[in-house]
Amino acid sequence: MSYHFITIEGCIGAGKTTLSKMLAQEFNAQLILEQFEDNPFLPGFYQDPERHAFPVELYFMAERFQHLKKLLSEGSLFQTFTVSDFLFQKSLIFANQNLKSDEAKLYRMLFDIINPSLPKPDLIIYLYAPVEKLLSNIKHRGRDYEQSIPASYLENIQQAYLDYFKYQSQLKVVLVDVTHLNFLENKADYEFLKSLLSREFQPGINHVEASSF
Repeated sequence: MSYHFITIEGCIGAGKTTLSKMLAQEFNAQLILEQFEDNPFLPGFYQDPERHAFPVELYFMAERFQHLKKLLSEGSLFQTFTVSDFLFQKSLIFANQNLKSDEAKLYRMLFDIINPSLPKPDLIIYLYAPVEKLLSNIKHRGRDYEQSIPASYLENIQQAYLDYFKYQSQLKVVLVDVTHLNFLENKADYEFLKSLLSREFQPGINHVEASSF
């Protein structure tokens, strides 16, 4: 495997944490997970987004920074295989969707100070799923504060991810449509996703389908 640090990304409910855990377990990898349940502002955000958006996004950015900075300070990034279920740049993606213009400007200033000092993944696997499947997954996992997320919000977040990746020509992004995949229960689906780690990809967006393997 030529990758030392990979990131599994996707919209809310896409299965990024589940896949990250499965890959980390199989490869005995260092696993970095976003601790969303520790964010004390998150339940309030889903009830009153305008009031809680800035603290919820600031908390997430600080937590992501701490995780990745620790990875660098330990000096283990290029000595072990590392899997994360978040891209630091998602801080900006969500902030642009959720914050008012003056808050977004301040947030961007902080982001631009922090971002250059953090490691970038060798490979990003983005799990694309239609909003209907995202809503079904969200309902199935049963987190109370997520049940009121509107479809329009998921659509906006997913489009924001795709728009962001269009302009990241230096990142290797693999866009995988998981609409008909069940990698948690179907071994063949999981093996397909795992096989991506043994392939070389060009910088930019790489579209792959299970049928092409």
